[in-house]
Amino acid sequence: MTPWERVRQRLHDEIGEEKFSSWFARMELDGLSDETVHLSVPTRFLKSWIQENYLPRISELFAEESGARRRVDVAVRSAVARPMPLKASGRREVVSERSPEARPTRTVPATATVMPASATANASVNSIASDMSSGSPLDPRLTFDTFVVGKSNSLAHAAARQVAEAASGANPVFNPLYLHAAVGLGKTHLLQAVVWAAGQKGRRAIYLTAERFMYGFVAALKTHSAIAFKDALRTIDTLVIDDLQFLKGNNLQQEFCHTLNALLDGGRQVVVAADCVPSDLEHLDERVRSRLAGGLVVELAPLEEDLRLQILKTRYQALAEQHAGFTVPAPVLEFLARSMGQSGRDLDGALNKLLAFNQLTSEPVTLEMAENAIKDIIRPCDPKRVRVDDILRIVAKHYNVSRADLLSQRRTANVVKPRQVAMFLAKTLTLRSLPEIGRRFGGRDHTTVLHAVRKIDRLLGTDRALADEIEVLKRAIQEA
Repeated sequence: MTPWERVRQRLHDEIGEEKFSSWFARMELDGLSDETVHLSVPTRFLKSWIQENYLPRISELFAEESGARRRVDVAVRSAVARPMPLKASGRREVVSERSPEARPTRTVPATATVMPASATANASVNSIASDMSSGSPLDPRLTFDTFVVGKSNSLAHAAARQVAEAASGANPVFNPLYLHAAVGLGKTHLLQAVVWAAGQKGRRAIYLTAERFMYGFVAALKTHSAIAFKDALRTIDTLVIDDLQFLKGNNLQQEFCHTLNALLDGGRQVVVAADCVPSDLEHLDERVRSRLAGGLVVELAPLEEDLRLQILKTRYQALAEQHAGFTVPAPVLEFLARSMGQSGRDLDGALNKLLAFNQLTSEPVTLEMAENAIKDIIRPCDPKRVRVDDILRIVAKHYNVSRADLLSQRRTANVVKPRQVAMFLAKTLTLRSLPEIGRRFGGRDHTTVLHAVRKIDRLLGTDRALADEIEVLKRAIQEA
């Protein structure tokens, strides 16, 4: 692996799959000189977010993997000149965008019409307001009619449907409605179904991902059109926000808090989804978490086997209509329902793999063929979702210290070891990144957490008593 590939892998391991895919999957290495690492991303928003949140860490990782400390420069790909061929010296010359001021002056063709500055500003304001009014793209397949209901999601479905089908002008009953679940359990499907159904009732409903909300706010600030941005959101009837766990930055959180309060106080409906309960969104302001928890909080639990089978039947029927000759016997669907993980996306992946085998090899779908086709993606059961609060409580009780001791700055031996054990368990049993774990442990830096994880991991190879303690704690946490 090259140093850049190792940096990407370490970054992926630290922050987790979801956050890496959202923020870093499209980041590329454009060049490397003696003093600078040249990276590029496709949008200005990604560039701004990475510079604000992760530039120092990326620089540290490059220094560790390459053995030389270099300045990291992030540019927008559309404005990046592609790398020149290697010279005889082996160096690569790269021209990248440093700042708006560094751009060369562009000659305007004689036929072009140049808008005055005031007209340009007004166009920007109108563009942002229009963008926010239309929201993020909706998938026409994600409606209540296509949502398969079971024990694990029936309450969430009923609440979302009641919110969506309320009469125009009626006071909201569940406000805000807060849905939380792991990946692939139907949060986004329900949110988009709410928007489709609300629109049919004549209400103005907008679906926004947290990333789209952040982009709109940053763009509004840059074009001095923050008032238009706020007005575009606060005059709607139903605001739907997805993936709230990705909302970062003090200014963004403050604006979201103001928007949330304005809509709720004005009797407008708000629906939010995230991957955890409001109290676990530790990066959000306490006022926002409190307001979110004050509505109806509903979890979409992992899909039970019967529901997985119903989902497979529904999605198989849709595939069979699109691909003539694609036939999956009932025993194969039952095998998939038993064998796959508790996520709708796992089920989609399994059916798509059967379709690929069938279409590309002309082999009929049988139980034997299915077992061979999906053997690399089988996950018999997903691990229990573990909360950092449970880890803190159980570790504190085991070592006879208080939760406050674990979060304190005390460095005595009877506190340091339990704290490091708790950090190790938080990293190995949860999907939280090192910075997130550090914040949960009294606002510590991610390097402190990394040191603790590596130390405990190293000791496990030689200290049998510690290894036994860790196993006892893991069982207690999983059973909590």
